[in-house]
Amino acid sequence: MSEPATAPNSNKGLRPQDLDAIALRRQSRRLARAADAPWLHGEVARRMAERLPLIKLQPSRVLDASPALGASGDVLRQAYPRAELLWHEADPVLAERAAAARPPGWWQKLRGGTGGRVDVLPVSPEVELLWSNMALQGCADLPGVLGAWQASLAVGGFVMFSALGPDSFVELRPLYAREGWGRPAPDWWDMHDIGDLVLKAGFADPVMDQERLRLTWGDADRLIADLRALGGNVAPDRFAGMRGRRWRAALASQLEALRGADGRLALTVELVFGHAFKAAPRIPVSAETQVSVETLRASLRKSRSGGSV
Repeated sequence: MSEPATAPNSNKGLRPQDLDAIALRRQSRRLARAADAPWLHGEVARRMAERLPLIKLQPSRVLDASPALGASGDVLRQAYPRAELLWHEADPVLAERAAAARPPGWWQKLRGGTGGRVDVLPVSPEVELLWSNMALQGCADLPGVLGAWQASLAVGGFVMFSALGPDSFVELRPLYAREGWGRPAPDWWDMHDIGDLVLKAGFADPVMDQERLRLTWGDADRLIADLRALGGNVAPDRFAGMRGRRWRAALASQLEALRGADGRLALTVELVFGHAFKAAPRIPVSAETQVSVETLRASLRKSRSGGSV
């Protein structure tokens, strides 16, 4: 399901969302060659899109962050057919996949012949919606990414994102522990921690929620293949040896413990959803504050043009 583990930085220690960066790059390149985006991501994109009607703002510029594996192009185009649709991929290999997946004319209002591609964040001019589907679980620097997102949003705009939560595949933990195979997945950020980081990044009014899905399979081989299609195991302290046929056979045998009363193998997937807004910057106030009329007028113009929610 993944490559041999590399030793984590002993000075850093393990923490939630501590990922093996080398394994993460390898998995990204493997997924970039896949015929389709991971099978779960399209369903999560649809569930995210169901939340869009709750937001009154109709964005004229939308940025899809990490679209190569996000399976979100169709839902964004349907939700905002008149918007300028942009995209950004930090990984160059995934960026090639994203560019190849956009046929001519797919993206609205092409920017200088780039097909809506944004090479570096923050984007300028700013966007009213920044969307990211199922990418944050592969993000080694979440505070940095959130900061770039916040800087890419216009005042009054909003961010919407989804990710795997820490209880995903929880049923595998005792199985792996019993066999001495390390962690079956990283300890991903939980909903509350992400919400705190969103606030620290300067967003306003964050709303976080979660869903749990119970996924079932008829046999272990299909389960293993589907987990691999989601990205493999990039936990730093995963099983350190090479995974050959013998290890795969042992895993398939152990997975039989997941078979329920309906005769199917079952795993839990926790989905974390969030959205937040970019508020107008506040004017610093001290015991005695001097503010120019120009500053007050500029602040008022920004607040009036920020849109309603």
